[in-house]
This record gives sequence, structure tokens and C-alpha cells, in this order.
Amino acid sequence: MATVKLDTAGLNKMRALDDATLQLQRIHALVEQYAMALKRNQPTGAFVMNLRRQLPALAENLKGYFGMLADQVTGVNLAASRGSSEQVRVRALREGVAQIRQSLEIAAAQTKDKHARPEDSAPDGAGPDAA
Repeated sequence: MATVKLDTAGLNKMRALDDATLQLQRIHALVEQYAMALKRNQPTGAFVMNLRRQLPALAENLKGYFGMLADQVTGVNLAASRGSSEQVRVRALREGVAQIRQSLEIAAAQTKDKHARPEDSAPDGAGPDAA
């Protein structure tokens, strides 16, 4: 059975996607902490400021290889900064994080398909029929 490996560009893109996934997990944790603080009537200003700092960093890391994803992250950041009620802001952030996560998964699958470089498991001449 042939194994699938990625070329150099594919490896770089996958590394960027892995880093973005880790950052998105941190952002998701912040969104959920923000929602819990809001539910408990605790101060939420620190969470909003931290999210508004983290989202542009995620967009910047994606910009080199995935411009459309970076634009999507920027859109979520804009939605988080709108002057609406806090419940609407939490809903927009949760939906935005879910959309970004889905887009990252799709980008990873497309990167694997596009940059696949099939290699045989046995080197040339070393197969079972070689004498």
C-alpha cells in the first residue's frame, strides 16, 4: 500500500493550520469563559479585550497561505467589536469560532489532497519480485 506524504509547500501549510488550530482553541476557551462570566453577572471587559487582541493575531498567522480564512477571522473580530448587547456578541463569537474551525478542517483536507506526493513503501528494485 502506498503512503501519502506532502511536499514542502503542503508541510508549511499544514504547520500553519496546526498553529491556527491551537490558537483557535485558546480563543474558543476565552469565548466560553466570557459567556460564563456574562451568565454570572461578572465583569467581562477583560475577556472582550483579550479576544480583540487574539483574533488579529490568528488572522495574521493565516494571511500568508490562507487569505480567505484570514478575512473570515477579521470578520469575526469586527462582529465582536460591534456595539450590540453582550448576549448577541457571545452568540456571534460562538458562531464565528465554529465557522473558523470548520474552515480550518476543510483547508486541511484540501491541502492534503492538493499537495499529496505518493511514495511506494518499498524502494525501486527492492520489491518482492526483485531477484
